[in-house]
Amino acid sequence: MSEARELRALRGATTANANTAAAIEEAVSELLDSLISANGLNGSRVLSVTFSVTADLDAGFPAAVARRQPGWDGVALLDCQQMAVAGDLPRCIRVLAHAWMEPTRVPLHPYLRQAARLRPDRSGHN
Repeated sequence: MSEARELRALRGATTANANTAAAIEEAVSELLDSLISANGLNGSRVLSVTFSVTADLDAGFPAAVARRQPGWDGVALLDCQQMAVAGDLPRCIRVLAHAWMEPTRVPLHPYLRQAARLRPDRSGHN
């Protein structure tokens, strides 16, 4: 008998240190590692992941980094540009993931690096 699961939406964000492929890859990898470990996820539980980036990040695709996660070959991945709002956090990468989780598990939403100021109520989880 399989374990009961509920579809959950998980949020998170981080910032890249620079607009380079290496800095974007480092930030996305750290964000995904935190999201996966905090929520006990594996590829078969992740349905889709959407990344948005601020307009000042154009050196790489976050989804390309996510695609290298073990077991994520069946995950629907999408990159898009975050709407431009005056005063927004620079070099910010946001994530919205949909995953099957145990009903009793409390979802954790990682807000890392400078993005911790976007959601101080959730930034204790790093």
